[in-house]
Amino acid sequence: MKLAVVVLLFRSFIFSPFSIPSQSMLPRLYIGDYLFISKWNYGYSRHSLPFSVPLIPGRIFGRDPTRGDVVVFRGPADPAGHANDVIKRVIGLPGDTIQMRSGQVILNGTAIPKERVADFTIPLTPNYSGSECPAQFQQVDAGKPICRYQRFRETLPGGRSYFVLDRGEMPVADETSLYSVPAGHVFVMGDNRDDSGDSRFEPPQGMGMVPMERIEGKAVVSFFSTDGSANWFLPWTWFSAARWSRIGEGF
Repeated sequence: MKLAVVVLLFRSFIFSPFSIPSQSMLPRLYIGDYLFISKWNYGYSRHSLPFSVPLIPGRIFGRDPTRGDVVVFRGPADPAGHANDVIKRVIGLPGDTIQMRSGQVILNGTAIPKERVADFTIPLTPNYSGSECPAQFQQVDAGKPICRYQRFRETLPGGRSYFVLDRGEMPVADETSLYSVPAGHVFVMGDNRDDSGDSRFEPPQGMGMVPMERIEGKAVVSFFSTDGSANWFLPWTWFSAARWSRIGEGF
């Protein structure tokens, strides 16, 4: 009983594990990545607790994220009242204006620098199969099937930079109206810009503006990654399926 209480407190207030279920944060995060999020960076709310038990009123010890932080938050509820945890990158803070023009982020009237870099490639595996990678981006490299996307480096005011992917012209994601981030909210986007339901879209297609009290924590470090090829009944495949080079990567 005491151990269960300790684990509950640790997961609620210090660190909690999170697994990546989708490709919306490629190239930084792969399906099958496992990471720790720190729970204290932005304060605590009911969503810091398992099942969002309403024991914490509002938001206590609250602090705003920094642009560029990768955060986990409770997504909007579906018609049945269920909500999932979601991971995205913070792009806009309260008072900011944001717009997409020709696939480029315009933050407070100024275009965020977007520099073309080497293409991003990812092997096609059980965790990332042909269903995730559209046919026009599938190739063969050294006899193995891969997916290849255009990759860019974005640099936020203050110098923080990260990589994003672009699948080409997609007006619904690349050309938007002007958004104004209200008080107590953030504007989030996925790094895989043409395959991310984020603050550019209202629920159920996206996240809309995310209230600060729904933010659960900040991505800190990856502790495991698998390509999905392991068989639980064949223990040696647990090792061959692991993507060892991704373990220990920070944010």
